[in-house]
Amino acid sequence: MLVRFFHNDAPGLVCAPHLAEIGVNLFNFSSDHSFAQIRKLAGDSVALLGNIPPRDVLAAGTPAQVTDAVEAMLAGIENRSRIIASCGGGMPPAVSTENINAFIEAVTK
Repeated sequence: MLVRFFHNDAPGLVCAPHLAEIGVNLFNFSSDHSFAQIRKLAGDSVALLGNIPPRDVLAAGTPAQVTDAVEAMLAGIENRSRIIASCGGGMPPAVSTENINAFIEAVTK
């Protein structure tokens, strides 16, 4: 399968409704939006790669803040197929093991 990936760290609410019609099938969107918001706009045919804020939450936050951010990111999404949970554009330096574990545990709940 051909992957047509669109990475957009800017607000993605404007482009999301048009992704499928232009052939995008994987969308990496800003941590400003939840999966539920983007899923509603992009439809079911686009796989979603969504994020918690990597620097401000994953690196600088507490495990509880990481858990809260993951829960907010996933809130309202009933079907988790075609969903990839992420921490933004990459793993920031000096992220604690506790925060990584909190991310994984919150995603797998």
